[in-house]
Amino acid sequence: MPNGIGELFSILSAAAWAVGVILYRRLGESLPPLQLNFLKNCLVFGMLIPAIPLLHGMAIPQFETRQILLSMLSGLIGIGLADTLYFRALNELGAGRMGILGNFYSPFVLVLSFIFLGDRLNAWQWCGFALVSTGVFLASKPTAKEVAKPAHDFRRGLLLGLLSIGLMAISIVLVKPVLESQPLLWVTGLRMLGAIIGMVLIASFRREFAMLKVPKSLHWWRLILAAFVGQFVAMVLWLAGYKYTSASVAAILNETASIFILLLAWFWLKEPLTRRGFIGVGLTLSGVSFMLWAR
Repeated sequence: MPNGIGELFSILSAAAWAVGVILYRRLGESLPPLQLNFLKNCLVFGMLIPAIPLLHGMAIPQFETRQILLSMLSGLIGIGLADTLYFRALNELGAGRMGILGNFYSPFVLVLSFIFLGDRLNAWQWCGFALVSTGVFLASKPTAKEVAKPAHDFRRGLLLGLLSIGLMAISIVLVKPVLESQPLLWVTGLRMLGAIIGMVLIASFRREFAMLKVPKSLHWWRLILAAFVGQFVAMVLWLAGYKYTSASVAAILNETASIFILLLAWFWLKEPLTRRGFIGVGLTLSGVSFMLWAR
């Protein structure tokens, strides 16, 4: 692969994910988070079935049992659980605010990579971590008027959003070693399979079988577009970024999603762009720049 292709994949993934977030925000107005996540995962898995032989051929790669289990566990954590929590937080916070909160993702990955993958953080990266955290807190803190709205529990939304982002970070650190040695779409397919199986088991345990049903009033075109751009394309590019560059660099470049989301939320969903939001984004981008410059 050409030099820098991993970085390019990471930025393109951020753009694709931002489009998906806007579409999921609209879908979340009529679909519960667990049901929305299950339906889009089934669609994405269906897209992967023909894509795998088209890209990798008909030969089945030699996976170790440990690699299969890690890939599926990564999907259960990072797609089945994390995406469900993300959609719920998205309903609570809105696309713009959730996009800013997503800037916590790179610090999570940096810390986990430091602990489990042997990556080392220097002083500039720790400065970037502090800037990102400050920016996220500033931009995500609700106003008194927003807190007063009974339909939105912002504190719960922030907690769910942070938990979902933390789980995403854990899932990518788990699967990073597998990505480095196995075909990209095969690993992607195993992650998606793990997510679907895990969600069916969770629904069975909680007796939430309505999740498995398809609503009659479903906006199919919007769900298919969201699943294709915001999940299939974004996830393949996301994993490709981690395959062809370091986990720390890929995570930092993924933060550009916050800019795409904020602008799309303003243009598409008519969510306001506040001065505090601008300052928060500025701080988080400064932190991203620090970490990228100090790689």
